[in-house]
Amino acid sequence: MRLYGVLILFLSFSAACGLRCYTCVGAEPNSCTNIMTCPAVTNRCSSVKTGDLVTKTCMLSAGCTGPISCCEGDLCNSAVPTGPGVTLLLLSSALMMLFI
Repeated sequence: MRLYGVLILFLSFSAACGLRCYTCVGAEPNSCTNIMTCPAVTNRCSSVKTGDLVTKTCMLSAGCTGPISCCEGDLCNSAVPTGPGVTLLLLSSALMMLFI
């Protein structure tokens, strides 16, 4: 029962902190290391590649059209898998402990 409380607290805390996205403009997508807490009106992280430049930022879901690639979740617009994958790993580990 205590694990449920910790899990609910963890999920509440991550939701209260707001969406975080990588932000940058550069030639190499892997070099994007700036992290920004998005304004409340934005609900997606985005990546756009135009020519040799890659732009990553926060965006409203209505703007996710055409060449703009959007994703939902903390730090999901990275070239390196981080953010939601780590959360899912922790969540699955906690659930396994409950049923094993």
